[in-house]
Formats: sequence, structure tokens, C-alpha cells
Amino acid sequence: MSREKAYLQMLESTAAIQWNVALILEAKAVEAEKVKQWTQHHIHARVFDTHEEQLKESLSIHEVIVEMVEGLTKLENGLYSNLKAVLGSGEEDGGGGEGFDGEGFGFGEDSK
Repeated sequence: MSREKAYLQMLESTAAIQWNVALILEAKAVEAEKVKQWTQHHIHARVFDTHEEQLKESLSIHEVIVEMVEGLTKLENGLYSNLKAVLGSGEEDGGGGEGFDGEGFGFGEDSK
């Protein structure tokens, strides 16, 4: 298989993965809306004996959301590495576009 065909296959696979990620994100958005509604109706001071219990429950929900976002970020950084391998071969001077810092997506805290 030629290098060009391998790169084309990588791009096609990446596009298919991105499509599936989009479907996952759409489902997660629906799920998040349901969780939001449930949380608004069930996580309030009347339900818990102490503020500490309410805080623990809120933090556990927050932890799950953060884990999901971290997983998606790792997935996207992996896809970025593949695209960088394909597109980086034809670029000379960092024409990767805005938001690329050479290590994946920059979130602002790296430059501090």
C-alpha cells in the first residue's frame, strides 16, 4: 500500500470516528439534559440532613461529568495526532491553524 493510500485510509477512518463521536456527543447531550432536570428536582437542601451530604452528592455527579469530558479529550487528542501525521507531512511552518500548540489543543493553563 502506498503512503498516499495509507494517509487517505487514515483520514477516512478519522472521519468515521468523528461521525461516531458526534453521535455519542448528541446522546450525551440528551442524557445531560435529563440529569440536569433530575438534579434540579432532587439535589436540594430539603433532601439532605447536612450541607456536607449535599456537597458530597454534587461532587460525585461533577466527577462523572469531568471523567467523561477527560475521556473525550483524550480521544480527540489521539485523533489530532493522526491528523497531524497526515497533514503535517505537507506543511512546513506550523500552518496547523488556531488552537493547535503542537501538543494537542491548548486550554490556556499551559502558557501560565
